[in-house]
Amino acid sequence: MPLWTIHHTPGVFSDEEKQRLASAITDHYAKVGLPRFYVITLFHETRPEDFHVGGLPTPLGVRISIDHIARHNPDEEGRRRTARWIRQMLRPHLERHTALHWEFHVDETSDDLWMINGLVPPPGGSTAERHWAEENRTTPY
Repeated sequence: MPLWTIHHTPGVFSDEEKQRLASAITDHYAKVGLPRFYVITLFHETRPEDFHVGGLPTPLGVRISIDHIARHNPDEEGRRRTARWIRQMLRPHLERHTALHWEFHVDETSDDLWMINGLVPPPGGSTAERHWAEENRTTPY
C-alpha cells in the first residue's frame, strides 16, 4: 500500500491538478502490478503561517511523505531508482512554481500490521493479488 501524504501551501494545486497527480501516482503502481485500490493519496492544504522550513514560515511549499508497505526495494540501487521516478513524476506538477520549496521521503514499512477491509493482503505477485488487481477490490482468498 503506497500512502502519499502531500502537505502543501495554498495555490500549489487546483482540484484538477490534485486529480491528475493522484492518477499519475496510481497509474505507476498499477503498471508494476499493484491493485489500484492499494494506492491512497491525501492532500493537506497548510497555511504558510503553519508551514515552516528552517524555522521560517514558507509562502510556497510542498512536503510529501510516502509509506511503502506492499513492496520494498531490494537494495540501494532500487531505492535510488524509486527516488528518481518520484522526482521525475513530481517535477511537472511542482517546478512550474517559482520559489517553491519541495521535498519528499519514502518509508518502507513492515507489512506485518497491515490489513485492508479486515483482510491480510495476499503475497506480492501471487494469484490472489492478481485477482485483487483485476477486481479492484478485496476478496477472501
